[in-house]
Formats: sequence, structure tokens, C-alpha cells
Amino acid sequence: MTLSARSQTRLNEEIERLRLEGQVFAVATVVRTVDATSAKPGAKALVLADGTLAQGWVGGSCARAAVAKAALEAMRAGAPQFVSLRPEELLDAEGVHPGEERAGVRFARNGCPSKGSMDIFVEPVLPLPRLVICGDGPVALALADLAGRFDFFRMLCAPGQMAAPLPEVEALRDSFAFDTAPGVQRFVVVATQGKGDAAALRAAIASGAEYIAFVGSRRKFAALAEKLRADGVEAEALARVQAPAGLHIHAITPDEIALSILAQIVAARRTGKRA
Repeated sequence: MTLSARSQTRLNEEIERLRLEGQVFAVATVVRTVDATSAKPGAKALVLADGTLAQGWVGGSCARAAVAKAALEAMRAGAPQFVSLRPEELLDAEGVHPGEERAGVRFARNGCPSKGSMDIFVEPVLPLPRLVICGDGPVALALADLAGRFDFFRMLCAPGQMAAPLPEVEALRDSFAFDTAPGVQRFVVVATQGKGDAAALRAAIASGAEYIAFVGSRRKFAALAEKLRADGVEAEALARVQAPAGLHIHAITPDEIALSILAQIVAARRTGKRA
């Protein structure tokens, strides 16, 4: 069985809704079948963060448990899973145990009487990492613009009158009380440049973001850090702040400074280390 055009449309609409909401989910697609199986190549199912198969079809109970397990692992690891569901006698003949992984393929037992085999690709869909930029000056706007090419959910925050935000950039004009979405990679750049530096840096540290950077000189940050320590901010938290922000590329213009900061963020993002 495969989905009808109408059911496929509903599935696609639900996937897009979850994506826009920043939800974690997975999409399972049947790519190959052998002998009798209820699902056919091209069949798809939507798997929610708790392992529930919400929409679509990839087979009956024999397949659903294996798909749910693979989807949970894919969402946890942030990497696709390839599952080969086979009858027990076929696994025995090939010397493979259920749950074993070989060359990127995870094997599972199909206990259905049909004795069919099915290969399923499970792809996790994770929220975009969040880049929060405090400030609305030239460096802040240049960074928000440049980061749009690198798959970040971007947010500009600055109290008072903020410059017009860029397309697809969320603007928070009231305060630095931004939501950094726990469970998602988070990067905060304080580019206030004299307009609420202490409040923005305090909010950035309180957010628990993986990466925090301050746009300004070492001397300026040292004076600001001393003030925050006196106000109760832990020295260890302040030591994690990248100051001055960005890699040292002799940047001068706002675009060059934004480039140096984004390069540092990409390095932190890909290594998965706290900076």
C-alpha cells in the first residue's frame, strides 16, 4: 500500500507545519521491498519526537516498532538511519543479529507471517540552530544578513527603536529577554556597542547558550566583566565569552567583522563544543 495523493498532501502539510514550529521529528521512507509486504517503495510516515507514527504508512505492527526505534535514534543522534527489516531465517542465513549494524545498515527482525523484507530510510528533521544578535548597529545587521546563507534561525534584539529587520529575521524590540530554545544549538552575539552592553551580556550568559561572543575590545570587555562580577555573575561564565568576537583576520569593516564572527560560530557549531 502507498499513500493516496490526498493523504500525501496532508502528510506534507503536517511536515511543513512542524518544521515551521521548530519541532523535532523524523520522516521514514520505504525504499525497497522483497516478497510480500504491506507497504511498497515510496511509502512514507511521519514520526514524532516521542516515537509516535503520526501520519502515513510504512507497514503494520511488524514494521512500525522498528521504524519508531530507528527514528528515535536518528533524532537523538541527529543523523539518518537505514533499517533493513528481514525475516528471522534470512537474518540467520546471513549471520546477522537483530539490532546489528553493518556498513551503515541496521538490521531488524520481521516477525510477520508474510516473511517479506523491507528497507527503510529514516531522516531526522531538527530545528535550525538559533543565532541571537543583540544590537542593531552595522555589525549586528551585517551578521544577521550574512548568517542567512548558513541555515540559522536569526533573531535581532535591542530595546527601543530598532532599525528595520531583515527579511526572515525575528525582531525583539522590547528587551534582551530572548528565548534561546533549550535543546537547540544556540549562539548569542552581543553587538550592542554601547547600547545596553551589560544587560545584553547578562542575558546572554543566563541563556546557557553554547557560544557567546562580545563585539568590542579586550579592554572594554574586561571593564564590563569586572562590573558584572561585582554584581554576582560568576567568573567562570564570563570566561566562556569570546571577546573580542570572531577569528583574528584583521577585520575592519562591519562585513569583515561579521565574517570573522560567523566563521567562529561555524567552527563551534560543527565541532559541537561549548565556546
